[in-house]
Amino acid sequence: MRLSRAEIAARVAQDIPDGAYANLGIGVPTLVADYLPEGREIVLHTENGLLGMGPAPSEDEIDEDLINAGKIYVTEAPGAAYFHHADSFAMMRGGHLDYCVLGAFQVSEGGDLANWRTNSPSAIPGVGGAMDLAVGAKHVYVVMELFTKTGDCKLVVNCDYPLTGKACVERVYTDVALFEIREDGVNVLEIFDDASFEEVERQVGFALVDSTAEFATL
Repeated sequence: MRLSRAEIAARVAQDIPDGAYANLGIGVPTLVADYLPEGREIVLHTENGLLGMGPAPSEDEIDEDLINAGKIYVTEAPGAAYFHHADSFAMMRGGHLDYCVLGAFQVSEGGDLANWRTNSPSAIPGVGGAMDLAVGAKHVYVVMELFTKTGDCKLVVNCDYPLTGKACVERVYTDVALFEIREDGVNVLEIFDDASFEEVERQVGFALVDSTAEFATL
């Protein structure tokens, strides 16, 4: 019953409002571009220098000069613009992006983000523009599977891995549930898995706030 990666991306896409400027990170976040609702004008930014990024191309639409920061082929939307890498980072650092969607290794209950390396000695650091996005975007959404392959929860009390940003994450979209980080703690807004709130709380391993009823009425 858990969501697939594509389904997580589709769920995030529903929550990016009309008129937003948004950056999509590498991996699952990139898939969000393929599920943006029709009728909304959402301008996608990629830090290698494109504003107005479209969804993934079909086989016969591939332009080898059109890639995103993850070196994935993309399309351009009408009115797309290209610019220098430094200008792109100025957009990110200057608070000009409304949303960014990032992957993560861990997110803490206080909204700290760890997504550029683990503690493994063989890990290859790959911070990219994540630190700039974490502090520059007005809203930071994270997409990730809730558990590692070994069963460890990625939503934690305190991050064990080097931080990308402190107290920056607003929402965490996972295959099991949608979480929102507020002053009163980590709120559960939706549960996708066939599980109760109590089961999700037990699996996460620390106290959560049940806001599923409140969210359902919005």
